[in-house]
Amino acid sequence: MSLVKLTIKGISYSHTQNGAYALILNEVDGDRKLPIVIGAFEAQAIAIAIEEDLKPPRPLTHDLFKTFCDRFDIVVKQVIIHKLVDGVFFSSIICERDGIEEIIDARTSDAISLALRFDAPIFTYQNILDKAGIYLREQEEADAKDEEYGDDDDDFDADDDDDDNDEELSDVIDEFLNIAPVEKGNEFADYSLQELNDMLEIAVMNEDYEKAARLRDELSKRNL
Repeated sequence: MSLVKLTIKGISYSHTQNGAYALILNEVDGDRKLPIVIGAFEAQAIAIAIEEDLKPPRPLTHDLFKTFCDRFDIVVKQVIIHKLVDGVFFSSIICERDGIEEIIDARTSDAISLALRFDAPIFTYQNILDKAGIYLREQEEADAKDEEYGDDDDDFDADDDDDDNDEELSDVIDEFLNIAPVEKGNEFADYSLQELNDMLEIAVMNEDYEKAARLRDELSKRNL
């Protein structure tokens, strides 16, 4: 079975059910997304690794594991999402020390958290992506229009609709949990830049890194 390389698109969270998140992985040489449902703690661990500006006051579990591995010359070479059973993904961490390679079974969320900290590539098998990968509706419509009007027509370029794609990604977790989508607004729209920065500092102090990541996203949008 051939391996497919994945990158991390981001984390989508449910607007209707607390504690429900989905990690969205991108197919590197394709347009499919692989959504993986994760918990709040796992979402925080991944968010803090994605957002380089977020520095926890104390090391998180995955940061401690990274430090431990560094001290004993253990390298995480890659992560492979190798199995999907009843909606649950199974992963392996490929490690190496002194030229000896070991394969360690791990939860997918933990494996990806470590892959981020070691800058290690993430893979899955083609059959898993065929089974669980999805195309965003906007991408499907753009592809259909490209076929009808030609790829050179910029009016129908999928890249022109990134905002719509990002909004749809936030609905993926609701769809996976069979939750009807609701009208969503910007939860930070009424706050000033100073208030947002104060809230970000408090979120980091409280180790609420998922909220801190959303605040960083809002500040980035305001600074464009």
